[in-house]
Amino acid sequence: MENLKIKGSHGVFFIPTVVFDARTGVCEISGESYLEDAAEFYNPLIDWIDKYITLVNKSLTFNFKLTYFNTSSSRRILDMLGHLKDYQDNGGKVTVNWYYEEDDADMEEEVEDFIIESEIDINLLPYPDDDDDDEDRDVDAEEDDEDDD
Repeated sequence: MENLKIKGSHGVFFIPTVVFDARTGVCEISGESYLEDAAEFYNPLIDWIDKYITLVNKSLTFNFKLTYFNTSSSRRILDMLGHLKDYQDNGGKVTVNWYYEEDDADMEEEVEDFIIESEIDINLLPYPDDDDDDEDRDVDAEEDDEDDD
């Protein structure tokens, strides 16, 4: 079975980056999903999942790292989660992780809605906050500059 890779892009519409690895069962969707025809984009992803379930039948780990998605993308993501839930209900091992900015309450709420609607467990994982260390260093540098005056 082939891997599925789609390079994300920004233009009039935003296409997320997709990396589905058939050997490891680790699948990632990242970036922004603002699509005119979400079905055209997401149906091949759902087809890949179905093919993986039929041919490979091993564990799947889905890592969502979307920072934005529009309503039509949301519907297709929910469809995808439904296929994963069906696989899980039939004995397949599925892990779904959703990474989000810790201060993005809207995204957290969207994912909680996905959990309710799809009935699949989703691990809500805030991105590691690496920026705090940089901010501390910037403040320290400013204080050092003031000491020189």
